[in-house]
Amino acid sequence: MKAARLFGKNDLRVQDIPVPELQPGEILLRTASASVCGTDIRMLKHGHAQATADAPLVIGHEMAGRVERVGEGVVGYQVGQRVCVAPNYNPIPSALTVAGEGHLDPDYRALGIHEDGGFAEFVRIPALAVQQGNVFPIAAHVSFTEAALIEPMSCVYNAYEKAGTRPGDTVLIIGAGPIGVMHAKMSRLAGAGKVIINDVHAERLEMARAIDPSFITIHGDLRAEISRITGGRGPDVIITACPVPEVQTLAVEIAAINGRIVFFGGLPKDRAVVPLDANIIHYRQLVVTGTTRQSLRQFQATLALVSDRVLRLEDLVTSTYPVEETEKAIAAMANATGLKSRLEFAV
Repeated sequence: MKAARLFGKNDLRVQDIPVPELQPGEILLRTASASVCGTDIRMLKHGHAQATADAPLVIGHEMAGRVERVGEGVVGYQVGQRVCVAPNYNPIPSALTVAGEGHLDPDYRALGIHEDGGFAEFVRIPALAVQQGNVFPIAAHVSFTEAALIEPMSCVYNAYEKAGTRPGDTVLIIGAGPIGVMHAKMSRLAGAGKVIINDVHAERLEMARAIDPSFITIHGDLRAEISRITGGRGPDVIITACPVPEVQTLAVEIAAINGRIVFFGGLPKDRAVVPLDANIIHYRQLVVTGTTRQSLRQFQATLALVSDRVLRLEDLVTSTYPVEETEKAIAAMANATGLKSRLEFAV
């Protein structure tokens, strides 16, 4: 099979490698669609501890396809079944796993992060991931393209739950990449009165408006425009969907009284210490939180929204590549060319 393997910093190679052998309890996925995440960009740009010259890693953790084979003892799945995969699972039951928050356990494992993932024609789904319910059947009317996007959208769903967005809220999303637009879609679905998106890339703001003309976009002075749009009150909810420290500082300064702020975009390790005015948090009664990854419950809830046609995701994909052009797919997103890039495979 062909697979895109990371050997180290800026060293990604598409190679012919053996199809994984199945052990009891495992599932072999024939990949149909695998989309590119910001994590894939960072792993290629900076390297990753789990990807070395001696042990290269097939990256990619947003995937959907068909069940190609099932290992001994697997029940509830059939060859040919259409499925998508939640990549995070836990090798050892823990208090967080039992509480349904195994994705926060420091010992969690993830396809495409710790072991071979979705940028390949076939993916081995470990027995523990199968047992924990990480393989989700998808309805015939749900495209593989949308199904592969359940993973990032369920991360957004996690942030939506933390923010507690309510009907009539004014929501500001800073960052108009694919994740930012997903946050905007979720905010609109939650009944937000105004959904505002800010970005430095005018082209991405145009794409956001094309997806939903009701989105209010800001390309200029964010502080002044937010004051004008909200009558000086500030947004009820602010989501930082970009890895920029100054944006986190600004979010606290412009939030409304009783505002909720979600730091969604992780920061570079060398810039992770951010100055925040604690008095603003105190006197405006702000809730400042963060989210990462998603629980299986949130993955399932997001899949239901797509299956019920309440939420559309295909319009986020702006470019499609074969696996041989994985680097081009990653570069397109890294350069803010379009929104979401994906790899397409024959199934």
